[in-house]
Amino acid sequence: MKGIRSRLVFYFGMILLLIVLLLEGLFYWAVHTYYFGTATEALETRSTTFTNFINKYATGYRLKDKARYILENVSSQEYAKIEVLDLNGKVILNSYGFQTGELVQTSDVMEAIRGQKGLFVGRTPQSRERVIAVSNPLTFGSEYVGVLRYTISAEPLYQAVNRIALYGLGVGAGVVLLAFALSLLMAKRIVDPIEDLTNAAKQMAEGNFTARAPKRYDDEVGTLADTFNYMAAEIGKNEKLKNDFISSVSHELRTPLTSIKGWGETLLSGGLEEPEETMLGLEVISKETDRLIGLVEELLDFSKFQSGEMKLSRELLDLREILDDMHVQFAIRAQEKQIDFQLALPSAPLTVMGDRNRLKQVFVNLLDNAFKFTPKGGTISVTATASEGRLTVTVADSGEGIHPNDLPHVTEKFFKGRSKLSGSGLGLAICKEIIQLHKGGFLVNSKQGHGTSIMVELPLALGPEENFPAS
Repeated sequence: MKGIRSRLVFYFGMILLLIVLLLEGLFYWAVHTYYFGTATEALETRSTTFTNFINKYATGYRLKDKARYILENVSSQEYAKIEVLDLNGKVILNSYGFQTGELVQTSDVMEAIRGQKGLFVGRTPQSRERVIAVSNPLTFGSEYVGVLRYTISAEPLYQAVNRIALYGLGVGAGVVLLAFALSLLMAKRIVDPIEDLTNAAKQMAEGNFTARAPKRYDDEVGTLADTFNYMAAEIGKNEKLKNDFISSVSHELRTPLTSIKGWGETLLSGGLEEPEETMLGLEVISKETDRLIGLVEELLDFSKFQSGEMKLSRELLDLREILDDMHVQFAIRAQEKQIDFQLALPSAPLTVMGDRNRLKQVFVNLLDNAFKFTPKGGTISVTATASEGRLTVTVADSGEGIHPNDLPHVTEKFFKGRSKLSGSGLGLAICKEIIQLHKGGFLVNSKQGHGTSIMVELPLALGPEENFPAS
């Protein structure tokens, strides 16, 4: 019985079988008690009544005379066998008119000889017939002289009780069979959805992430099926994102490697004799190498976030210094692309408790994306404001914007937008993780064709009153 189905059927069936057997036993006992109790009570009543009558109205008769008097006064409708016995238990006369001389020493006779009413239910020593016998003492004056014994056969009673018990047993067997059928149905309702979940899980283990478990019933197992299907959908989505990411990263890695290899072969074949071509090649190799380093660093950061190993080196710092550095760092790029790059900072310090390098990484990534997607002649602005103990830095551009269907997913890991300029799909996800580690907020707003703005919110290390003293 390794399966749940077989165990459910067996245990449920055994419990019902025990209950039915118990009820059958109680039913048999009740029927037996009723039939035999009624027959015994009726026999005792008739025997006691007739014995009292004989002892009262035949007081002067000897035992043999009493026996004849009893036979003469027995009702013709009396179905019990009547016997008169002496004090030794010997039958003097019976209701059939025979003097058998049989010696009867059953418990009822022994009780009657001692002057008490006796009852016997059992088998006769001679015929082994099951009988019910009631014996009462006969008196002569104040002495006990004999026994008056009423006997009826108990075989018809046993037959009637057994017949009723058989009917009850048949009903019980039907109940047990019905219970087993119901337990099979109940086990099927429980086990089949679990088997569906198992089969779906096996298919997923084999790589079929489209497998789903059908929801048969609206119960706990149905809820489990919904949860499983949700998990399967998420795994399938993540698997697709992962595959897209691998494809994207492979492409991102192949492009700089191709450039490096091409220029390396060009420089080798040229023998480094042309200084201008050599410098151009070295510049390309240097830029593509930086690009490769950036991709590798993103992968390493992602791995740290996934394993929970990302640690922050917190210190008190003025965020204006980082933003000023970013403005200087991207100023040349802005000139090259003829982009209006603006920086608006308050005069008061923007003190935060954070990791300088990680925060710098966030704003480098945001500005790099802004320059990547902003066309020539566009605008990029970085503004910082502080209010109620919170610092908000907004990086806005007038670039191509984000497609509405992509906007809810741009901060998800491995997600690549529809733009051909999209990178590895990890940059914004890593930025969001870093800001959340600083107990801050990260919000992306965009309208396709009108640009994108990303708001980074961080807690100030000092209250707003201390950051912005009254002037």
